[in-house]
Amino acid sequence: MNDFYLSLSTVIPPAEKGLMPRTLDSQITLEKTPSYFVTREAPRRICSMSHETKLIVVVRNPVTRAISDYTQTLSKKPDIPTFEELAFKNKSEGLVDSSWNAIRIGMYILHLENWLQYFRLSQMHFVSGERLITDPAGEMGRVQDFLGLKRIITDKHFYFNRTKGFPCLKKPESSSQPRCLGKSKGRTHVQIEREVIEQLQEFYRPFNIKFFETVGQDFKWD
Repeated sequence: MNDFYLSLSTVIPPAEKGLMPRTLDSQITLEKTPSYFVTREAPRRICSMSHETKLIVVVRNPVTRAISDYTQTLSKKPDIPTFEELAFKNKSEGLVDSSWNAIRIGMYILHLENWLQYFRLSQMHFVSGERLITDPAGEMGRVQDFLGLKRIITDKHFYFNRTKGFPCLKKPESSSQPRCLGKSKGRTHVQIEREVIEQLQEFYRPFNIKFFETVGQDFKWD
């Protein structure tokens, strides 16, 4: 989980406006693309479209995120190398391969520094992927506060789906079914040796510390 949302509440140039739904002055348009946060050119291009855009980033423990990334890829490409082979240049020396995308994405501070060249930190809100599972209403409440919205989404809108291991939205009036994450979410992760996890935790620690200090929030990933 590493999702990125744009809150477009300002005037959008005509070229980009055609790609967005019609929005009244009293409404906010949200657009989501997970790869925005880690794409080098994205902040410059988004800033040129609307420099007052609000940005929402969902982050999770980078070690768990990397394993989840690998698990999803493995489900589509069962012949890929093992997680350990991809994650390390030299496992015995603990030399992590930061060029592997699953590892690189979790180096959040490097991506954030790129965004801070174009946007103020006050325009960004970071959602804890872990708390989004354990306390979805609380996290959504903070998102609504950040967007300047009344807290409409509360505990009563969620229930925990034990099969998926994730909270789901209760059945809306317009639907006969509750809203849950797709089939690609909630699958059992590949089992990774404890030693490998500890090596990756050590690798990410300095990046995590700097990220926590920059955003002013400790996500407690150790």
